[in-house]
Amino acid sequence: MTARLRLTLSYALFAVLTGAVMLAIIYLAMRWVPNYPLTAANPRDTSPAPSRQEILDTLLRISGYALGALAVIGLAGGWIIAGRVLSPLKQLNEAARIAAEGSLGHRIAMTGRRDEFTDLADTFDAMLDRLQRSFERQQRFAANASHELRTPLSITRTMLDVAVADPGGQDYGRLTSRLQKTNQRSIEIVEALLQLSALGRTPLSLEPTDLAEVTAEALETVRKEAETREITISADLAPAPVLGDPALLRQLALNLLENALRHNVPGGAVTVSVAPSRLTVSNTGPLIPPDAVDVYLEPFARGKARTAGGGHGLGLTLVADIIQAHQGRLRLAPNPTGGLTAEAALMGVEAIREPIEHRP
Repeated sequence: MTARLRLTLSYALFAVLTGAVMLAIIYLAMRWVPNYPLTAANPRDTSPAPSRQEILDTLLRISGYALGALAVIGLAGGWIIAGRVLSPLKQLNEAARIAAEGSLGHRIAMTGRRDEFTDLADTFDAMLDRLQRSFERQQRFAANASHELRTPLSITRTMLDVAVADPGGQDYGRLTSRLQKTNQRSIEIVEALLQLSALGRTPLSLEPTDLAEVTAEALETVRKEAETREITISADLAPAPVLGDPALLRQLALNLLENALRHNVPGGAVTVSVAPSRLTVSNTGPLIPPDAVDVYLEPFARGKARTAGGGHGLGLTLVADIIQAHQGRLRLAPNPTGGLTAEAALMGVEAIREPIEHRP
């Protein structure tokens, strides 16, 4: 049975039952009429007047005809009404079929008055929007990851081919050093990809963590790189207890600091501040157009400074995913004089009332 047929039968049955109840009330009311002898309205008319029983029998017979007519009208009207009510479902079904075939660009865009069907259509369109963005992002991510991994592997193969072709003319110390750096780059890319993948599959291990403490550890890690690049780091680390994964929060601070160093210029500066539930990293550097900020969150998106620093383009992507996993908020804003300010807002321990579950 289709939904339309079920609705049709329901409408017809309701019409027949309603008519039957009304006719039963009339019939019972007629039975309570006093059984007076009935005479013709015109005394000169000699035709016999019907008795009360004859009237009731006639009423019963006509009621049967009326119920049959109501059934036919209910079926015909119910079929038409059910078709009109369920017609939006055809659009929803068609959109779902097209999406199931792999085309996520189709939208229902249902018009008309607001009701449950238009709300469902809008929700379905919003779901398709999210699916399409996610699918396109995954496609770009897979293509970029393949390209990024192919580059160091191609470099390694070229160096080995040259060494095999001319083994006597090689500086093996320099060759092994270059191979080591290229291999390290591949390892970093794979590790970053694994971290991004793990954030979407595994639950977080949440515990009270001092954001200032993990930031201080990250600062010690990048001190040497900052000295090499001749960049000054100033830090203001106030205690900031948050509920989170200490390892991921340490990675969050480290990635923001590395991004600030590699997007900087020689002789520049990096400012780090930790306030309650908030980590802010600001750096000097070249001017950044406001519309280019969102691009930095895309996997493998690099600026000139990051390319020069040997980054693999996954730092800010991993930062955004870590913050999302902690139900926080990331804000990127270009500085008027150049460089970027990144602000990570997290949930403080005092604001937690229920355990946080990771939602990718």
